[in-house]
Amino acid sequence: MSRIKKGKFYNPTVGLIEFKEVLTEMVDYMKKGRDEDYDVVVGCDSSSEEKPHFPVAVVILRKGKGGRFFLKKTDYSVLSKRKFGSWKERILEEIFLSCQLALALREDLQSEIEKSSFNPNYQFQYIHADVSKNGITKDMIKEVTALIRGNGFEPKIKPDAFAASIVADRFT
Repeated sequence: MSRIKKGKFYNPTVGLIEFKEVLTEMVDYMKKGRDEDYDVVVGCDSSSEEKPHFPVAVVILRKGKGGRFFLKKTDYSVLSKRKFGSWKERILEEIFLSCQLALALREDLQSEIEKSSFNPNYQFQYIHADVSKNGITKDMIKEVTALIRGNGFEPKIKPDAFAASIVADRFT
């Protein structure tokens, strides 16, 4: 099992749960609104400390009707014994963790849906990156978006990157 699947995810409704339970909660959420359309997105943020932590969020939206999120906080000590030398390294780690979770989630969510004999109308194509055309991260947009596309997802940047800049940011 990949490192990103280990440990607990937080959801304000159900508390701390395992990765497999996240999948079950997502499928159950879609079953409750069978005729609705859904978006699944992933995003990550990081604290600006010398030893940062990285909250990575999975958001499932019932289009036009709200949604739910599941968040896993990965501590710096789990990732590396070295110091993060720059904010650029933190941004790249955010994208790496987002891609890692999105890849694992996409495969496992589809498998969970198939087991449930339920065929929801959902898309899982976006990863939200905490970069924007303004500010110090503007020079990283091409690099970040290429990394996301290289992993088979479409990037969204601020102000459209709410999974990273709003949901995950609340837990930095």
